[in-house]
Amino acid sequence: MRAVTIQSDQSLKVEKFARPKARSGELLIRVEAAGLNRADLLQRAGHYPAPPGASDILGLEVVGRVEAVGEDTSRFKAGDRVCALLPGGGYAEYAVADEGSVLPVPEDMSAADACCFPEAVFTVWANVFDRAGLKSGEAFLCHGGTSGIGVSAIQMARLMGASKVFATAGTAEKCVLAETLGADRAINYKSEDFDVVIEEAGGVDVILDMVGGDYVARNIKACRPDGRIINIAYMDGFKTEVDFLPVMIKRLSLMATTLRARPNEEKRRLRDALEAAIWPHVMDGTLRPVLDSTFVLADAHSAHARMQSGAHSGKIILMMH
Repeated sequence: MRAVTIQSDQSLKVEKFARPKARSGELLIRVEAAGLNRADLLQRAGHYPAPPGASDILGLEVVGRVEAVGEDTSRFKAGDRVCALLPGGGYAEYAVADEGSVLPVPEDMSAADACCFPEAVFTVWANVFDRAGLKSGEAFLCHGGTSGIGVSAIQMARLMGASKVFATAGTAEKCVLAETLGADRAINYKSEDFDVVIEEAGGVDVILDMVGGDYVARNIKACRPDGRIINIAYMDGFKTEVDFLPVMIKRLSLMATTLRARPNEEKRRLRDALEAAIWPHVMDGTLRPVLDSTFVLADAHSAHARMQSGAHSGKIILMMH
């Protein structure tokens, strides 16, 4: 099979590999499309290695057809159209996935559109709903509102009954997109102070943040009493100065998680919960895919450059053919 490898100078190159085999509990998937995530850029730069036992090939999500099934699998069979969350190995013509991280894909949905969902819905469900416990009637803020994760977070919060949905984005066009997807108010962080806007609007109960840095203190300001702030990345830095008195007075919870290295059993639990609550909206088209662009496998470097630029809205996808 062809797969993308990271060279010693951090460039990307397509090379030939032996096709992987499905072990017990796994599916071998013939990949049609693979999604890009910022974790791929970190891994390429040497800052986010694959978990022990996972493929060193980049790629945390794929769409394709089941080619073969390992022992102790029960749900899917060869020929089924699926998407999968992976610990690695997605930038390739074949990938293996634990059956508990796999979901069905409608036959009439394009591979590129279907690949907008796996990593995003798993991440949003694991953080916003499972860990931070966003409930119907609560207010929600999503930073990076038009990122691959943000476009799903806005829609999922709305579907699950959030009373108000706020989002931040960096251009007027991106703010329009966030509001089209269901945000009540999109805040251009380059021209407005999101913490001031949200505090004046009464605050929020849950914040999903991937920025970090000085956003940590500003998130605290924007939260209502008993609010929950959850970080999935720290693009502006892991270190900042924080006054914890408001955290104590407001009884806030500060959390941070990663998804990639969690045990398969934990991912299966998340898969089952989001499949019951969210996946029907994917299957019937209510939860919209937001596709920024597609690139062929051999042009993975350009796909990475697009993500690095921050100009994209929604998902960037690698197509195998």
